[in-house]
Amino acid sequence: MAQKSHQPRPRGAKINQPRAGSIAKITKTSPKRERRGSWLWSFFALLVLFSSAGLITAFGWISILLIFNPEQVIWLNKFLPTWAQIPLPQGQNPQTLQEIQVSLNAEKLISGETFALDGEENKSILLPIFRTRPNCQSDCQELVELRVYKRSKNSDVQSQSTSEYYLVNQLPIVGLEESFVKGVGEIENLDAKVYLPVTEIGAFPAATLLPGKWFYLQGKYSLTNQAIAYGQIIHYDPNQSNLRQILAWKNLHGQLPQWQQVTGNATKELVIDQTAGLEPQIYVYQVKPSPINNNFLQLEAIQINTPALNDSQYQKALLLARNGLWTPAFTWLKTIRKQRKFPAAAQAQMDLIRLHSQLTKTQADQSWASPSQQVLADLIDGRWEKALQVFSASPQNTQEVVNLLKTDQGKLWKRTTAALRVNPNKKEVLAWVALMIAVQRGENRANSWLKGQPNINQETLAYIQDLLKILKGEVIATPALISHSSQIVGTVKPLTQIKNSQWLPVTNKTDFKLTNNQAWYQIEVSAFYDGRNWLSYPFTKLKPPKTQASKFFRQILGIETDVNIEIVVRSADNEQQITTANIQGVQLQGGVLYLLAVGSKLPQVASNVPSSKPLALTTGALTWVEPSPVTIQQLSQQNPQLAQIVLPTVWRTLQKSEEVPSFAELQAQMGEWPVQLIDLTNDGQPEVVLTTQENNGSQDLPQTLILSGDGKVIYSDFAAKSQQRLKAIAQLAEEQSLALLVEEANKYSLKRWSQSKQGFE
Repeated sequence: MAQKSHQPRPRGAKINQPRAGSIAKITKTSPKRERRGSWLWSFFALLVLFSSAGLITAFGWISILLIFNPEQVIWLNKFLPTWAQIPLPQGQNPQTLQEIQVSLNAEKLISGETFALDGEENKSILLPIFRTRPNCQSDCQELVELRVYKRSKNSDVQSQSTSEYYLVNQLPIVGLEESFVKGVGEIENLDAKVYLPVTEIGAFPAATLLPGKWFYLQGKYSLTNQAIAYGQIIHYDPNQSNLRQILAWKNLHGQLPQWQQVTGNATKELVIDQTAGLEPQIYVYQVKPSPINNNFLQLEAIQINTPALNDSQYQKALLLARNGLWTPAFTWLKTIRKQRKFPAAAQAQMDLIRLHSQLTKTQADQSWASPSQQVLADLIDGRWEKALQVFSASPQNTQEVVNLLKTDQGKLWKRTTAALRVNPNKKEVLAWVALMIAVQRGENRANSWLKGQPNINQETLAYIQDLLKILKGEVIATPALISHSSQIVGTVKPLTQIKNSQWLPVTNKTDFKLTNNQAWYQIEVSAFYDGRNWLSYPFTKLKPPKTQASKFFRQILGIETDVNIEIVVRSADNEQQITTANIQGVQLQGGVLYLLAVGSKLPQVASNVPSSKPLALTTGALTWVEPSPVTIQQLSQQNPQLAQIVLPTVWRTLQKSEEVPSFAELQAQMGEWPVQLIDLTNDGQPEVVLTTQENNGSQDLPQTLILSGDGKVIYSDFAAKSQQRLKAIAQLAEEQSLALLVEEANKYSLKRWSQSKQGFE
């Protein structure tokens, strides 16, 4: 009798035992096919083994949940027939909302208004639970719990009032510690932990956030004329029907946290403003997966402790920001970003600094009744020179500032020393350090410190000594005593010859002579900084004295030590070229201020290059501001409401020009037009800056239209036969405010926003 084969049955073999002749055929199968069949069977066996192990593990875990926490697997009921439904634990049977309220009342609890969680598909609700606080006079209902309920499957066709819900998640709510809300300095007994209740709950708009629902819990507390708002941020994850407390927050002005697009990403960031007094403190949180569990979301604060770029200049900028000099840091970062592209982390750090800078800049732009408050706002914003002007304006101002410096607990000192680390030669910063040392530790210590500075020169030393005399009351300051660097903007006109008698020489050594390859230039001043404010044409209030007029102009123009001024012109290859000239003379006629300068001859301008007048400006007078442009199409995605009002406004404006496209043509063209978003009116909301070109052959000149956030035209180059053109948007030195550099028919002008007139002037 033939022996049975112990080899695995080949794939496709019949189940019945084959005959002997058939066995002979099988044994002749090639070894290659046998190995392949063996491998396939082995793989299949492993697959079955692992699948079985996975199923056994899954069923084991579900069995454990069924025993100890059956509500966590109640979702299986939707896949099971009625006879196999998972029973809920005792007391967790589905209830109507009315039944839930009755059971809560029995426990002396109060149900609040429900919030829809997952829309109409899952029909999940969030139910806040309150209780009444004993011995309470106002806001007596304290939030103690949040519950998530899901509608029973059998209630899908019923109304909400008769539908039954089962409980799937509970989150106990405890108020915030008193020390967090008030601050440690306001707490008498630090050992006793007191919790302040939260009394309200609200939902953030879901359309602006990641999947899930975000809620804020809020309580209110009055402290020394402050209406403090505080609370918690709660996130609901619909995938796990889970509620989580994310972070605590507070605001000293009673404001809620806001979701804003700070870094330009599609997902908005949560902004919490904890500013106290004039000291800005803004936290910006980004939504990110938790490093512990990727299924959970967390709010991660943008930090500036560690620079995101390995760049020495970038690190210096962050050093300034960490020490509270937000505006100088932001100005520095803008310069660096023009030279290299920022990664997302660096851009986030810059945007956090920008938010703080906007706040300190707004504070410094205000007119404060108290000189000490004005100086404080200026120093916080890094306006060293302007703060010195206020300090030295009168003995009363000086005494107020002395009191301010005496009470400084290190915040102003930290700012000045940080600025000195970045720029150890800036005399205004050196002056403030010396003044602080003199006020807090005596004049001898201040003089000793000054002599120990390695790079200080005699001019700066004398300058600071004069300020120390003002501090002691030995000298009453005048505006001319505080010198400043020149900040001048004007229009250049080449001159072939001059009359010496028409010009007042700026120094006694001026000889009004040219050397080889030099030319005369007349500069009609558009605006300049006088040490306190920016003055603009016409200069009718400028009254030079009859004696020492040259000294008057040197001081008020800031050219005592530096008479250089730059002339910017387009060359024949359409590139900007800069020529340095020296200011030789000055002339004031009927409110028009002219400067006479000598410098190298300007390059020839090609005939096919759009004409542009030569521009004169001193180094540091203006900082060009160039926000990253977006197209109209991109704007419509980011801000649909704003984009919708741009098109009709532009079309109505173009009707005033010579060539008017049809509305349909304009609509087809505008999708790719670039626009810039920038706050020009100091209201915290960006204006829309749209620049295009007229079709005038080879002499195309850019034309600009600026719209406010509500669609009003606040600046336009599109008037018929208008020769006005916006050349650039600039930040004015010292004041840190934005201005429009406009080229008109005969000259340049600086236009700034007037809040009272609601226009640029």
